Parts: sequence; C-alpha cells; structure tokens
Amino acid sequence: MSVGEIGDANALVHLEREGEVAILVLDNPPVNTSTARLRAGVLHALENASRDAGVSAIVLIGAGRHFVSGSDLHEFDGDLPTPELTEVIAAIEACPKPVVAALAGSTLGGGFELALACDARVGLAGGVLGLPEVTLGMIPGAGGTQRTLRLLPPSRALELITSGESITIEQAHDEGLVDEVVSGSLRREAVAFARRVSAKRILRRHRVLTDAPGAVETAAQRALARYGPRPAITATIGAILTGLVLPTDSALRHERAEFNRLRNSSEAAARRHLFFARTFARKTARVADAHPVAHVGVIGAGRMGTGIARAFIEAGVQVTIIDQDPAATTRAKAALERSYARQVLADRLRVDKADQRLALLTPATGVGDLASAHLVIEAVVDDHLVKAKVLAEVAGVVEDGVPLATNTSYLDIDALAAELPDPSSLVGMHFFSPAHRSQVVEIVRGQHTSNATVESALMAARAIGKLPVIAGACEGFIGNRIYNAYRRQCELLVEDGATPEAVDAAMTAFGFAMGPFAVSDMAGLDIAWRNRRRRDSARDPRERYPDVADRLVDKGRLGQKTGAGWYRYEPGSHQPLTDPLVHEIIATSREDKGITPRDIDTSEIVDRALTSMANEAALLLAEGTASTPSDVDLILTQGYGFPEAEGGICYWTSRQENNILQRSRQLLADATGWGFQTGDMTLLSIGQEKRRSHSASGYTADLHRTTPSTDKTGSL
Repeated sequence: MSVGEIGDANALVHLEREGEVAILVLDNPPVNTSTARLRAGVLHALENASRDAGVSAIVLIGAGRHFVSGSDLHEFDGDLPTPELTEVIAAIEACPKPVVAALAGSTLGGGFELALACDARVGLAGGVLGLPEVTLGMIPGAGGTQRTLRLLPPSRALELITSGESITIEQAHDEGLVDEVVSGSLRREAVAFARRVSAKRILRRHRVLTDAPGAVETAAQRALARYGPRPAITATIGAILTGLVLPTDSALRHERAEFNRLRNSSEAAARRHLFFARTFARKTARVADAHPVAHVGVIGAGRMGTGIARAFIEAGVQVTIIDQDPAATTRAKAALERSYARQVLADRLRVDKADQRLALLTPATGVGDLASAHLVIEAVVDDHLVKAKVLAEVAGVVEDGVPLATNTSYLDIDALAAELPDPSSLVGMHFFSPAHRSQVVEIVRGQHTSNATVESALMAARAIGKLPVIAGACEGFIGNRIYNAYRRQCELLVEDGATPEAVDAAMTAFGFAMGPFAVSDMAGLDIAWRNRRRRDSARDPRERYPDVADRLVDKGRLGQKTGAGWYRYEPGSHQPLTDPLVHEIIATSREDKGITPRDIDTSEIVDRALTSMANEAALLLAEGTASTPSDVDLILTQGYGFPEAEGGICYWTSRQENNILQRSRQLLADATGWGFQTGDMTLLSIGQEKRRSHSASGYTADLHRTTPSTDKTGSL
C-alpha cells in the first residue's frame, strides 16, 4: 500500500492505494464535517486519482466513525465559501472512473448528498443517513431532492425529506438508497465492492421512479397536515413536483435557488442558533467519570411519574415505580401496555420490543423496594410537606451517596435539602410534560448539591436522550419563572381590555402552538392556583394582582378536566369554546378594581407578552440562575412551545432594535405597575456563551469547559 497526502501536513484528505483502487480518506475530526478545506481536499485527491492510469475505481471513506456527518453550519451565514458541495458533486460525476461511497456512522445532509453523487454506496451496519435540512428551515441544496427521486418513489422521497428523520443503513438498503450493507471491515468490503463495479452510474441521468396515481399529492397533504405550511415544507414539496415535470438540470437549479433563499432567511438563522445551542449544551453537560444509571426509582404514578418511568424503560433502564395508592402503579403499567399495543398495531413498535420495555417496569408498594436504586426521582404533588416527607423516607432506605431528585416545578430545593441527612444528595430534575417526549430537562443545582449528584443527574438525562440544562435554585427555575411572567402579563392584558380569545389568537399567530389560556386549561388552573396561595403571604399589597384565574377556580372551573376553565369544553372534546360566563367574570373583576377596559390590538398583546419574557430572562441571567442566553432559548423552545422559527426569546430580543426594546420595556413597566424590576436586555445578546461561575452550575472548571468557537460539530 502506498500512502500520500494532499497538500500540507494538515491536509484533511489522504489519497491511498490498494492495488488498482484509490482510497480517498476524509479526515476532519471529530465527526467529518464538510468544510471548504475538506471539499478542496476531495477535489484535489479526486483529480489525482482520475489521472492515475493504474486506478480503475475510487472509494470515498471517513477516517473515523463517520463518513461525512453533514455540512458545516458555520459556513451558512452569508456567501458560501468555495469550493461548494455542488462543485465536488460535479467532479465526481465527471470522473471517468466509478466512485464508491463507504458510509459509516452518521451520513446526513450534505454528507448524504455527496454519497448520492457517487456511483454506488456501501454502508456499515448500524449507521444512519438522512436529509434533516427542513429541521433547520432549509431544503437540501446539492441534489438531495432530485437524486432521491431516482432511487425512491416520489411520495417516499417527499416523506423522507419533509420528516427530516434519519433512517438506518439497513432500512436504506431495503429501500434502495444503499447498494450493500456490510458488518466487517468497511474499508475492505468497500474496496472489494469497487473492484466489482464495471461502469459509472450517474443518478441524475436516470429516470424518476414511478409512483401510484395520487401518491405524491397524498404525501404532500400529509406533510402539510403534520408539519404545517412552513417555508421549508412547501419548498420541499415544490422541489419534488419540479423534479417530476422539468428536465433534471432545471430541477437542480430550482432546488439550489430555493436552498439559498431559505438558507438566508431569518427562520433558518434562528434554527441554526438553536442547533448550536443544543451542541453547546451537550458539550458543557458532558461528564468524565459518571457511573451508568442501571436502576431508577420513581415515586408517584400519576401522569408525570408514569412519563418519567416510561422515558427510562424506553432507554433500557430498570425502573421501580411506587405510589401511596398501590392501584395507581397498576394503572400506570396498564396505561403503558395500552400505549405500546397501539404502537404495535400501527407497525411502529415490535412486539418483542414492547415486552422488553414492560419487563423493565416493576410496580412496588413501598420505599423499601427502592433500596437498590442508583437514582430516585420523586414526582408527587408539588407540596413542600409532602415532598419533604417522601424524600426523608427514601433517604433512610437507599445507600449512602445515592442521589435523590425532585421533579418540583417551583419549590425551594435548598429548603427541601435542609430536611435531609445529606443535603448534598438532592438535585432538581424538572421534566416537562409529556416527560417521555420532551427534549429537555432542567437540572437544578441547590446551594449544597454536590458535583457527584449533579453528574449523576446529567448522566441519567443523557441516558434517556434528554438535553440537560443546568439551572440555579429559585422560584420556578428558568422555564416556569419566565412562563409565569408571560402568563401574568397575559392576564393583565385581559384586565386591561383584551379577551382571552384575542390573546391566544395573537400568540398562536406569532408561532406558539397554543395560547396561554388554552395551555392553562390543558394543564389545570389548580396547579398555578396552589402556587399563588403558597406565595400569598409574601405578596406586597401594592402589587398589581390579576384575580380572574382565582375567580374561575373558586367556581370549580379547573380547565379541561372539569369541562370548563378559561373556555368551556364539550364532553370528550379538548376544543376550547368561548364561554359568556368567563367574560362576565372578567367584567366583574374589572368593575371591582375600577378598571375601564380599552381596545388592545394584536401588536400590543404580542409586544407586552414577549417583552415580559425577555425582561424575566434578563433578570435570571443577571442572577446567574441561567448561565447563557442559549440555555434560556433551549428551555423555552423545547419545553414551552416558544416557536423555533424565532429561535427563542433571547435570540428574538437580540434581533430587535434598541429604541423599540426601550419603548416596549417602558410600556411593560407602566402596565405592570408597582414592583416591576427592569432587566438588563444586553445580557440576552446571542454569542456571549462564556459560562459564569455561580450557583446555577458551580461547574465552570469541570463541566463548562468548551466554548462555541472550538465546537466542530455544527454539521448538517
């Protein structure tokens, strides 16, 4: 074997030979992101291999665990650096010798488009591939929408691209995207495969596959129904339809133009911000020597406790679930059995997989059954006395050093820890509903929480595929504290003259999946009511206090579960309906307070609602409860439905003009009245990701050691 490098000692592509097969080894650690330097290296090596008379075929392979994980998103702002991916693809197609892509690990986005340009694809079992561009507000821009049409029926290509989901190498082989799956040495097998390839197979020259009549239209309707008429979804549908009726070159030009148009859009920029925020959070929450969590105890078999248990068993972790009502644990397991049975019937889950999950869940009767647990999470009613009693009982059963986690939404972590024999063992793990589906979890570090306890919580979050965000201990932590400020401002807007319907309509038009009053009805008005009662004694009488929600609870209107809250609901329906009685209650509250209602337009509703969130986020960052603006944005977009197309409240705020923000904040202060605290909006500036050493983490030296400037995993 002869080995030579392309360019200088830091070259990212190595040209190697095994007999008559040239091997282009792509070496851009850690995940082989496609950068301008890598693409230039491929072009240079490809040219050399093409000119070599002794070479009959060429293999592209990654040096590490991945082929090409995607394109470097850092390059997507402004003009793309050259050579662009389309230039590399054109060179592969123009190469007179067959080119085989050897796929391993993650082959996504631009990496998959590069593979589609090759004449054949060999995949290592266990890898994944996909075109996730729509999740970042774009469409594939280097032939992804067009070359797939030569391998998949158009309806399936549309489904794959609009979902943005990855599929396994094995499934890709079954569908015709990959020519051969191997389980041994990928390099050896790819070279052997290349020796058997006798001719070029340029996909762009092949015909589009046929489909059943109406299949593409049905797939388009399903995509729009599932994901909404987002620009990337409609553009994908347009690109697929264009590929069915126009010559290939025209369809490719259309795809590239749409890619660049969307790449430069505000939504794509916002989604890239969230992508980098997720990457940063994963890196900063990495632990070096954490022990695996093999057995978790869950206390409380209600909706939240069952969801937490489900998240762990679906990750292959043994769970013991207990409840003061033994029948509750039986109901919890029965609910999971029904859910998995529905998935089996829909061919979304294998029977054996469902049985494996259920076998990991053990309903138990008392805390003594948690003695062998490596982590115990309580999810009982959000009452200090109840939680303190439960945690104390568990502390007396588990081994020393076993971390205890509370799923409290609001309570003082330090006050709960003070009642334990070892305060350092308590950490907050605030899950969002539904717990098994939500992407993030707040890891709340109290004043006495040890590093080891935090590390165990981080390890547990990672084990179940959650994105952990470390927060400091305060009322409501990051998410609920900001959401409370938002909800309170929306209730003040109703006092001032808006209707609940108008507020909900304004916020859904902005991009929220649901308005604040519909959310309150879904969650239950009694939850926030209990939290307000807990804080009654500390409330200053000069503070403006909206009381319509209290009046609704007093009348037994707790939301969907009672058939009435801010709205009314028909039996068995979750569709909110306007209720004249609610408007009468609002009018009475205004009259009692001497408030004359006024017309409030949509712009004021959105302005005050968003500014209240931004102001509270600034206060949290100043206190150190939240470490970075990107942490705040992750919590709000992944846990509270803030529209990802806007990037989160900090990203949205950082894009507003200063004078507009100042006017908005003054409007908010005037409307809120006595006690309004002004936050420093400059703290919301995106890009200031340096972690501070404070009570929220206390982890600067251990966990928060990577900055975005050193991150090389920003790939698509």
